[in-house]
Amino acid sequence: MRSAIAGLTPQKLRRVLALFFIALALPAGVLIYQAYSQLKWEAFHQHRLMAEELADRIRAQAAERVAAEEARRFADYAFLVVAGDPATHYVERSPLSSHPVASGLPGILGYFQVDAAGAFSTPLLPAPGTEASTFGINTVELKQRHQLAQRIQSILSRNRLLRAAEGDADATLSAAMDAGTSALQDEDEADLPLFSRSRSPSAAPQQLQEAAKQTAGQAVFDQLNQAPTVQNEIKKLKAPSALGRVEDLKLEQRFAAGRTQEKAARSLPRQIEESATRRMRKEFSALPEPQAPDAARPRDAVTTAQTALDNLRIRTFESEVDPFEFSRLESGQFVLYRKVWRNGQRYIQGLLIEQQAFLDGLVEQAFRATALSRMSDLIVAFQGDVFTAVSGQAAGDYHASTRELSGALLYQTRLNAPLGDLELIFSINRLPAGPGGTLVTWIAVVLVTVLCGGFLLIYRLGLGQIRLARQQQDFVSAVSHELKTPLTSIRMYGEMLREGWAPEEKRRDYYDFIHDESERLTRLINNVLQLARMTRNDLRVNLRPVTAGELIDTLRSKIASQVERAGFALSISCTVEAAAETVEVDRDYFTQIFINLVDNAIKFSAKAPRRAIDIGCAKQGDGSVLFSVRDYGPGIPKEQIRKIFKLFYRSENELTRETVGTGIGLALVNQLASAMSGKVDVVNLEPGAEFRVSFPYLSLDRDVSTNGM
Repeated sequence: MRSAIAGLTPQKLRRVLALFFIALALPAGVLIYQAYSQLKWEAFHQHRLMAEELADRIRAQAAERVAAEEARRFADYAFLVVAGDPATHYVERSPLSSHPVASGLPGILGYFQVDAAGAFSTPLLPAPGTEASTFGINTVELKQRHQLAQRIQSILSRNRLLRAAEGDADATLSAAMDAGTSALQDEDEADLPLFSRSRSPSAAPQQLQEAAKQTAGQAVFDQLNQAPTVQNEIKKLKAPSALGRVEDLKLEQRFAAGRTQEKAARSLPRQIEESATRRMRKEFSALPEPQAPDAARPRDAVTTAQTALDNLRIRTFESEVDPFEFSRLESGQFVLYRKVWRNGQRYIQGLLIEQQAFLDGLVEQAFRATALSRMSDLIVAFQGDVFTAVSGQAAGDYHASTRELSGALLYQTRLNAPLGDLELIFSINRLPAGPGGTLVTWIAVVLVTVLCGGFLLIYRLGLGQIRLARQQQDFVSAVSHELKTPLTSIRMYGEMLREGWAPEEKRRDYYDFIHDESERLTRLINNVLQLARMTRNDLRVNLRPVTAGELIDTLRSKIASQVERAGFALSISCTVEAAAETVEVDRDYFTQIFINLVDNAIKFSAKAPRRAIDIGCAKQGDGSVLFSVRDYGPGIPKEQIRKIFKLFYRSENELTRETVGTGIGLALVNQLASAMSGKVDVVNLEPGAEFRVSFPYLSLDRDVSTNGM
């Protein structure tokens, strides 16, 4: 294992850990992504079911309200209707004659009828010549009814749904004939008017002329839901209140893509069912018609109301009623209309609807009442044109264009006929994943944190092990060199002395050299032994109280000869206050600390212009005694000041270094000082560097209490 670590480099370690990290992160990431995607899909499916339920509820509500309008009789579009059984007929106001207009469909402006000649009528107003007060309508209400009827007539006229003026009669008749010819060619026999179904094919031209005359004022109704021309398409693009086209919506399809076939499979039976239920129906209706008044009868004010009712004649007839059709006018309103066949003539009956009020009452209110509105938008389109987009975030928050509409397509459907051109599009911008998504998110965060933190820790530990392995190799090399050099010197000088090869005057120098090298060897062995104790946590400290002056005297005797033989000048100073203070230290460890510091100073300032070592002792204001060792060498680079006390660290490369040493001296200084409650620091001076070791001194109170014990 150590050989494998020793053979690694930081680059190789990074590559190995990166591959290992990828091998763990990719499967974990895939699992988290799949889990989160599944949760998102489940959340999407739940919200889609909510959208489907809401759309079905809107569809059912719209179908119910349209069915109520479908059930109205032909005679209901007149101001007066006949009620009761055939034996007890009586006349009353039509349910459509109420004011304000009351209907289940929201946004209703009013009801209207266009006869075969294109003449307009509305159940809001009684027949011409009839006193409105007869039916409980006062002057103010009658004026309001006239204003509403004029508005309805004006809207129909602006959209060319009423008979043209006299000057345009020929053009209208020609257009109606063309429209009737095309309609008769395209439609099957079931859709032909009553008066043409019983005729033979040879009479077709005459039938076309009669149909054109009768439907001259209704020709535009036949074109409302036909395939649009280019000009009509341009008008739709420029239609008021349109936000754009459905195909311009930038909605993502990734969630809804799998539901396309399912939606198509569901819509086909629905279309078949709708086509089977919405067919022409026959009905018998009774309609009151005015007759000439009796001249012999008095006509005073008292009998006016009764006379008006007596002059009504009840007529019963059969009519065929087509299903309602739905379209949007160029002026922006919706029109719901049907074709009714009576006595060979066609009538158009219908109602005008305000667009925004209709969509608000039918769609928006139901949408905002659901939880779905809190995270999705509802887009309503008609024949591909987007007319409203309701944001569920806040009431009254509408979009201005399709460019503002984004997100994922949640659900898209249409209403039932005749509102089949109305399309509901649900889009979702923020799809919550639910409680499970929160759990997966926290698991992902914890996993990423553990992976990144764990691999970072492993990387740092690996770098430390690589660095330690290299430092150990360097230490072994340095120790081998440090041991071999003094032993070789001792052996060489010893042989010279033993063989008598040394002159008498040189023997003293040789003996001193052997002594110095043996001292150096002793210091090296002591450091190695201390290192062994440190690695085994077997460092035992024998603390004894001793004065700072005594410690300085011990240092002078231990290192004076070492400094002088190295060719350095030694200066030792200690203040009187510091010399009198007592500290608790292990004398041997204290001496070893300063021998290592002096040895380090001699090695790194050997080439300094000033070869001197200063040892000082001073009392500090924080209750400690500071011992210092200063040299006048090059100092220590700032980036290495925090590293020099680390084990095996050397500021020089092993292959190019010029100084001797093993890299454990300063580390031992730091460890031994800490074991005696001391602190080690180093500062750069000009020139050189100064190592400072401080120990807390014993106060007088502590001495007294100790002696008392």
